[in-house]
Amino acid sequence: MELMDSLSLSLSLSLSLSLSLSLSLSLSLTARFRKVTSLCLCSRDRVEGESSSTLLCRETWNILPVQTRLKTLAETTETPSLGVFSVLLLVAGICLEVSKVFPHFLQSMTKQEVVLRNGTEAFEAWEEPPAPIYMQFYFFNLTNPLEVMDGERPAVVEKGPYTYREYRPMEQVNFQDNGTKVAAVNTKTYIFERNMSRGPESDLIRTANVPAMTVMKMFEYDPILASFINAYMRSTGEGLFTTRTVGELLWGYEDGLLKALKKLKPDLDDFFGLFYKNNASNDGEYIFFTGQQNYKDFARVDTWNTKSSLNWWTSDQCNMINGTNGAFFHPVITTNETLSIFSSDLCRSIYALYEEDVTVKAIPGYRFIPPSEVFANRTLNPANAGFCVPAGNCLGSGVLNVSACKQGAPIIMSSPHFYEADEKFVKDVFGMRPDKLMHQTAIDIHPLTGIVLQLANRIQINAYVEKIPTFSITGNVRTVIFPMLYLNESVVIDDASAKKLQTIVVKQNVVENIPFMLIGLAILMGGAFMLLMCRQKVPEGTSAERTPLLSS
Repeated sequence: MELMDSLSLSLSLSLSLSLSLSLSLSLSLTARFRKVTSLCLCSRDRVEGESSSTLLCRETWNILPVQTRLKTLAETTETPSLGVFSVLLLVAGICLEVSKVFPHFLQSMTKQEVVLRNGTEAFEAWEEPPAPIYMQFYFFNLTNPLEVMDGERPAVVEKGPYTYREYRPMEQVNFQDNGTKVAAVNTKTYIFERNMSRGPESDLIRTANVPAMTVMKMFEYDPILASFINAYMRSTGEGLFTTRTVGELLWGYEDGLLKALKKLKPDLDDFFGLFYKNNASNDGEYIFFTGQQNYKDFARVDTWNTKSSLNWWTSDQCNMINGTNGAFFHPVITTNETLSIFSSDLCRSIYALYEEDVTVKAIPGYRFIPPSEVFANRTLNPANAGFCVPAGNCLGSGVLNVSACKQGAPIIMSSPHFYEADEKFVKDVFGMRPDKLMHQTAIDIHPLTGIVLQLANRIQINAYVEKIPTFSITGNVRTVIFPMLYLNESVVIDDASAKKLQTIVVKQNVVENIPFMLIGLAILMGGAFMLLMCRQKVPEGTSAERTPLLSS
């Protein structure tokens, strides 16, 4: 049975039980009031228009002795038992609320349902995400290349977004180890959305020439090849900066320098793009835990490309593969949890902490964000010392050198506009305006089911630009982390899934408030008990009964 349907059915059963209990209590209370009403009618004096049945009842009552009438009244009304029952109901409601019986019941049920298993809604959403995913690219266009070569700071203008619809189904799915693990590749395909973009893919962008900088760094200490590369670049007009189309920078183009060097190094790829070979392809095989044995293992990465750890960094802790791939999380999430995420784009694992409560399409959720400590320098966060490559070569807070996992290309990762990075990175480039709302990565999650309600994954790709003495083509450029582009991978829960989740939320609220319903009912019954006690009177005897037995 599907996850949301199962949860909805169980919630409905719990709600039905609570309503049945309330109805039984109400019927019992109604019966007691009817007895009291009948008794009061029988004890009234006859009025004009009184029926014969009422007269018979009154006459029968009047011939009874006073003590018998009192005993009958007490036994019939059962007022004390009503008071006792209201107290018991009050205690039961308080105990249920303190012990959190119903929330624990819902959590236990959800833990059993959220498993990657054929036929479950959790598996279907994992295999083929129903919500539309969009990838937006914002480029930084360099406006003063000549001044930069003379040592001035770069001035850039942001251009974008250039928006793509992202499709990312899980393929080659294979369950392993009796259903406790599942292997798959996550193929991603990007389709350009012109109506959601600033311009066409043919728009021109002036930015850092990453292939040239990679080659120069590669042959920095080889004077013979360095002179050849210098001569080639001058003859072709190539420099530290290049002008290419949006499509070329993203998906790849044939680079003249790389093509020339391929004659010397046949294994060298002469195409370059920031997302070259990333469209209609995958980043390797993942093996995930299904959550069958432990709900906290739901969608957690066990291995990536047959490896349970990385080898790019200088410490075991930094090389660990932790958490999920960021698209799914285990159910029953609390505000004091640390959510771990493995990102192959960042070549490392990161983590996110609770920030605040949010509401997405009338569904309550928790917002988790990566804290500044994730990319802090080793002084602020000693655990990050392993991300300094080579060992001890740390750039500062807010940036990550990923050249080791990008085939030696001088690529530096950060948040957009160097948000939460050292101030020097912001000041080194004119045009940087970091803003939390626009540049922070955030994940909004429904705490009971672990479903992602909204996601904004924001990463900036930068190039490490520096003067290399053996290459005169570098001029007097200052050392700077040059921003090339940043991306915003975003998703919001689709309307169909939101509608199902809204139904679950409503029923969940009702079931979790059953203790308060019982407490409210107990208060009403207690009030009725007090009212009956106040209105109860001892019936008066007849004139004959009031006549003294002995007269003086």
